[in-house]
Amino acid sequence: MALTLQSPPSSTLSSSSSSSSLQDGKLKLLARSASSKLELRCRRPLPRIRAASNSSSSSLDTGLSTELDAVSSFSEIVPDTVIFDDFEKFPPTAATVSSSLLLGICGLPDTIFRNAVDMALADSGCAALDNREMRLSCFVNKALVNVGGDLAKMVPGRVSTEVDARLAYDTHGIIRKVHELLKLFNEVNVPPEKLLFKIPSTWQGIEASRLLESEGIQTHLTFVYSFAQAAAAAQAGTSVIQIFVGRLRDWARNHSGDPEVDAAIRRGEDPGLALATKAYNYIHKYGHKSKLMAAAVRNKQDLFSLLGVDYIIAPLKVLQSLKESVTAPDEKYSFVRRLSPQTAATYQFSEQDLIKWDQLSLASAMGPASVELLAAGIDGYVDQAKRVEELFGKIWPPPNV
Repeated sequence: MALTLQSPPSSTLSSSSSSSSLQDGKLKLLARSASSKLELRCRRPLPRIRAASNSSSSSLDTGLSTELDAVSSFSEIVPDTVIFDDFEKFPPTAATVSSSLLLGICGLPDTIFRNAVDMALADSGCAALDNREMRLSCFVNKALVNVGGDLAKMVPGRVSTEVDARLAYDTHGIIRKVHELLKLFNEVNVPPEKLLFKIPSTWQGIEASRLLESEGIQTHLTFVYSFAQAAAAAQAGTSVIQIFVGRLRDWARNHSGDPEVDAAIRRGEDPGLALATKAYNYIHKYGHKSKLMAAAVRNKQDLFSLLGVDYIIAPLKVLQSLKESVTAPDEKYSFVRRLSPQTAATYQFSEQDLIKWDQLSLASAMGPASVELLAAGIDGYVDQAKRVEELFGKIWPPPNV
């Protein structure tokens, strides 16, 4: 039987910060948003990760397989970082196009994506706008879509496009922006089924997700740090809900006073893993269509504890360790599916968990961890968006166009 790592219908890669470097004569592009990283070099076709029982690999010939093979049978494993030299080992199965990615592209003029940005800056429709703010916004939209269109041809899965985080508290503003982007994607022949739109999980973002999903537009809610956010997003019909396991753990190391986090610690549980488990069980027990994505996975033990969750974004170092670790059929450590629809059916929820979430109940249920981490994520996205506009204002019009 073949085990193939490929993008699920609505999987994405998210990102958390951006940087670029030129080292040892090799071009590297690193773009990170608030959740995960994506590095790309597109000099050859993108293969998919595949491990088959009839492979020529000696480990498989002798009845052995890798830990990566084993865990891939439980969850879709999405590479968090794809470095150029590791392209064939861990090809990107999906992608996120964001302000941080645009910053990285502009810092590396030789990348193939630079042409997509230059063509956006040469757009006559945007250039004709008299209002500078509107003109720069138009250029950014064009650049996001041009790069996203290139990526859509390269990855088997979906491209998640970041929606301007300055609209995080404006439901109708989010919807208008998504419609603008969707129209532009249509102009470059990217079908809607290839797209997700990445929205911060404020109440206004969740409501925008509900309305967009009712139109058949798939959304991806990010910065989910509480069960209330996850449950409200599931009730809204959000396609992908992204939880940051490691970031909740980091917060808990230096803070206290969050009822949800403190309760997990009293039970002897990791707060991030506990949230992912509860959200998964809620989604699957009550038949919501949402898929759960676990991000900020820091090590193999995190990943083992999440086996069965719909998608796991795994860092390169974890993927490398999994790929290099050979397992025998009689190995004493057996890989166990921790999350499944069957186990979800037996999970017990409180009456408070099962309410119909609205703006007031969400605000009341979100503790300091989710409030602070959500705000920090939005602030980071806003800062990157402003930096892109400032940069575009300096380099427009591009030379030789």
